[in-house]
Amino acid sequence: MPGEYGCQNMVGRMRRALVKRPDEGFAVDDWERWHYAGPIDLEEAQKEHDAFSQMLRDEGIEVLYHPEPQPDHSDSIFTYDPAIVTDEGAIILRMGKPLRRGEEGPMARRLTELGVPIHYRIHGDATVEGGDTLWLDENTLALGQGFRTNAEGLTQMTEALEPLNVEVIPVELPYFFGPEACLHLMSLISFADADLAVIFSSLIPVPFWKLLNERGVDIIEVPEEEFDVMGTNVLALEPNRCLMLENTPITRGRLEEAGCTVLTYRGVEISLKTEGGPTCLTRPILRDR
Repeated sequence: MPGEYGCQNMVGRMRRALVKRPDEGFAVDDWERWHYAGPIDLEEAQKEHDAFSQMLRDEGIEVLYHPEPQPDHSDSIFTYDPAIVTDEGAIILRMGKPLRRGEEGPMARRLTELGVPIHYRIHGDATVEGGDTLWLDENTLALGQGFRTNAEGLTQMTEALEPLNVEVIPVELPYFFGPEACLHLMSLISFADADLAVIFSSLIPVPFWKLLNERGVDIIEVPEEEFDVMGTNVLALEPNRCLMLENTPITRGRLEEAGCTVLTYRGVEISLKTEGGPTCLTRPILRDR
C-alpha cells in the first residue's frame, strides 16, 4: 500500500527494512569460489545477524525477513543488491555476478508479499546490482559502471526512472582487483546525511568527486587501513545517526567529530569474511523523505 514503501534517498529515517538471516545456503563449503576470506561459522554468523537485526529494531525499524531458501546462493544474505524500492514500487535488478543470478525471483516474490508492487524488471543482457545504486537526492541516482553494472543496465535504469523524473548519473568505476572482487560504487562512498559522506578518495573518479563538491557534500576521508575493513560502508538510520562495523575507530571518530551518532556491530562472519557491510545486509523498503 502507498505509504508503506518508498526509498529514494540514503539517509531519511528508516522505517522498514528487509534482511535475510544466514542459513545453510550461506555457510557453503566452497567459500573460495565465493571470494570469501575463509570458511563461515554458521552458528556465529546467525548470532551476529540476530544482534544486527535487534539493533535495527531498537532503532524503531520494522525488520522484515526474506525466508525463502536459496541453496547455492550464499550472497543472498545481502538483500540490498537484487532490487531497489522507489516511490512507485520495486525495480527488480539483474545480478552482474554470475553466482548471484537467481536471487531476483525470490526477491520479487517477497517484495510482492510485503505489498510492494513491481515497477520494472531489468532484463536481457543488462546487469545492475544494488550496490552500484546511490541516491544523491530524491530525483538523482548515481549508478556505478563496473564489472557488476553494465551500459545496458544504465540504459534500462534510465528508462525505468524517467517516469519518476529521476536523473541517472553514470559513475565509471576503477578496475581495482578485477572482476572476481566486489567493488560497487557503494564500496567507495556512503552518506551519513544528505550533505555528509564518507569516501575513499583514492578510488573515486575525479568527475564524481567534483560533482559531490559542487553539490556541497562534506567529505570524510576513510584511511586505507579502514577501507580494507569496509570503513566506507556506513548505514544511515536517520540523518547523522548511522551503523558501521566495530573495527573502524578512525572513521567512527571522524563521523562523531562531524556531529554523527555512530552505532557499531560485530560482523566477522557476516561482513568481514564476505565483503558485505551493513548497507549490503539491508534492503530499505521505507524511509522518510
